[in-house]
Amino acid sequence: MENPRIVFPAAGQVELEDAPMSALRPGEVRIRTACTMISVGTELSVLAGDFPPDSQWAANFSFPHHPGYNNIGAVIELGPDVASEWLGRKVGTWGEHARYVVQQAAKLYPACEELADEQAVFFTIPQIVMNAVRRSRLTWGESVVVYGAGLLGQFAARLARLCGATQVCVVDVSDFRLQRLPDDAGVTAIHAERDRPADVVRRLTAGRMADVVFEVTGAADLIPREFEVLREQGRMVMLSSPRGRTAFDFHDLCNRFSYTIIGAHNFSHPPTATLDNPWTMARHVELFFNYLRSGEIDVTPLISHRASFEQAPAMYRQMLADRSQTLGVVIHWN
Repeated sequence: MENPRIVFPAAGQVELEDAPMSALRPGEVRIRTACTMISVGTELSVLAGDFPPDSQWAANFSFPHHPGYNNIGAVIELGPDVASEWLGRKVGTWGEHARYVVQQAAKLYPACEELADEQAVFFTIPQIVMNAVRRSRLTWGESVVVYGAGLLGQFAARLARLCGATQVCVVDVSDFRLQRLPDDAGVTAIHAERDRPADVVRRLTAGRMADVVFEVTGAADLIPREFEVLREQGRMVMLSSPRGRTAFDFHDLCNRFSYTIIGAHNFSHPPTATLDNPWTMARHVELFFNYLRSGEIDVTPLISHRASFEQAPAMYRQMLADRSQTLGVVIHWN
């Protein structure tokens, strides 16, 4: 294959196909992919068809589907009207899982050459989480509970601590994921089947409970119970994209205790930087790369699997059967 690419022909099916090599249009570049990373949450939900037919999931995803939005590679060809300085540069893009991808130069994220490809390839995940943390209005000295220790939850814990959260509790049912949390006295792992989260949070916060809760499980039926750890007038941040409807009592879970419920989809980033809010998608990616360079964030413990592109279909099928032992899955295209 000249340009192997992952495709979901239908729900539950994953294959490699040979993608066409189209001519470049004005403003476009061609990128030779070094590695991509599987989004265990979004991509597996799409592959499984695990969402209601009348939902936004169904409106946004159809088959055949070409997954992927974490791509690191080098620019090898420039289309008309693209500055020559881009040629040969390492960049991050929302490109799909393919050996070669075409992207608009205006949407490229310059990556530091000294960063390892499989470190930089995480960039979309912290980009999403940084936006959620900012929307939460988290400030130093507050306490946080994160429900879900997948990649989004892992970064929520790390970034909450960087923002000054005194205590961060992370709740999950997977020992594998909880063990990947940072070795930090301010981060506490809670196994939901062995401990009662509300009791642990009450003890760690001297009874004050959490100021902010990040929902990152995507499990619609779990959400009402997550309010048990939230203090009065606390903030509940919907960082996940729940697959289905939640039976929700707005009196008990919003009005009575005056909770604030905050949506935090990645697309709520400001489209352009302003003096009031300079934190665009590009600015957050730049910040993540700086954290990698300084060592303030280490993603090495979050890489659970590495695979060649030939092994990718089997890896998807394995995760579709059981994703509990999975975090960052890096696919190499060399």
